[in-house]
Amino acid sequence: MTARAADRARYDRATAHLDAPLAIVDLEAFDANADDLVRRAAGKPIRVAGKSVRCRALLERVLAREGFAGIMSFTLGESLWLARSGFDDVLLAYPSADRKAFAELASDPKLAAAVTVMVDDPAQLGFIDDARGGGREVVRVCLELDTSLQLFRGRVRVGARRSPLRSPGQLAELAREIARRPGFRLVGIMAYEGHIAGVGDAVPGRPVRSRAIRLMQATARRELVERRAAVVRAVRAVVPDLEFVNGGGTGSVQTTAAEDAVTEIAAGSGLYVPRLFDNYTSFRGRPAALFALPVVRRPGVGVITVLGGGCPASGAAGADRLPVPYLPEGLRYDAQEGPGEVQTPLLGSPADDLLVGDKVWFRHAKAGELCERFEVLRLVAGDTVTATVPTYRGEGHTFL
Repeated sequence: MTARAADRARYDRATAHLDAPLAIVDLEAFDANADDLVRRAAGKPIRVAGKSVRCRALLERVLAREGFAGIMSFTLGESLWLARSGFDDVLLAYPSADRKAFAELASDPKLAAAVTVMVDDPAQLGFIDDARGGGREVVRVCLELDTSLQLFRGRVRVGARRSPLRSPGQLAELAREIARRPGFRLVGIMAYEGHIAGVGDAVPGRPVRSRAIRLMQATARRELVERRAAVVRAVRAVVPDLEFVNGGGTGSVQTTAAEDAVTEIAAGSGLYVPRLFDNYTSFRGRPAALFALPVVRRPGVGVITVLGGGCPASGAAGADRLPVPYLPEGLRYDAQEGPGEVQTPLLGSPADDLLVGDKVWFRHAKAGELCERFEVLRLVAGDTVTATVPTYRGEGHTFL
């Protein structure tokens, strides 16, 4: 029996009393992935990306482990909810335009002490001031550095279009603006190198493309190491007591941690290890989060139909954004239909061994987005469901 077949047998035994659709997290794999992240971070604390977990119980589990500290949130509403729930270090990774939430933040000492918001434009400071609604608490802010690689005087760009701040001078200028403005305190810098941390460099069947990605990432890494260090020096000249410099992501933990300028690493997807993380040479994780769909039809030889399945991940549309049939091994989509809104046909010889009511296990393309489809996660240890915990959705929150 292969390791994957053994996992399937465990998951089927653990959930035999439960009807699909359902989602699980394998705690042994989750904890092993957490240990691997800590090993690669080499002593620097890891700030957990909430969007990649979207389950308070699992955020609490990983933050109880040595090597993890703080949460990186994705909306201001999520940030305030987490702070009210007892998390005391929440970094909002994206600018917000939520007036009501800013008013709550500026009027509550506990929230203002726990939450740091992201800015990259003076206009955002004005927006926050206008939204305060009489609140007088000092708002903690973080600057975001654009990490994209720009070649040929900016005519070629590799990386996400995020912050407009690229140079040490630009970040130092906004740091001075924040220092002059009452009601704000600059506490950190964030720089997410998604084109390094979030792009697999071992694309199956594409050796030339894989080599090109590795070359791009090596070039981008060299440029960013130098520029990030210069940015941190420039900002610290304005704000000597800067609390943190955040960088990295699951795919670049060890290289980002090696930079002296970086004080903490961001990671989250590496806890669940979705399918997009299969194509990396820098690390190997264990799939920890899966979902099961039930077989409801057997249309013919080598074909089954499962209920549901149409849950693609965000990003540029493509086959790599689809969930992948994982267990039993050997199933594939019908190219004419793909995963459907209500039903999904699957092809392959394993289909002939599956009966109506049996489970087919899938891996989502991305990590936390799976939790937007399920209200609870079943936590599996060995071949037993040891707990059922709510996702953000299960607690009544869909922040985006």
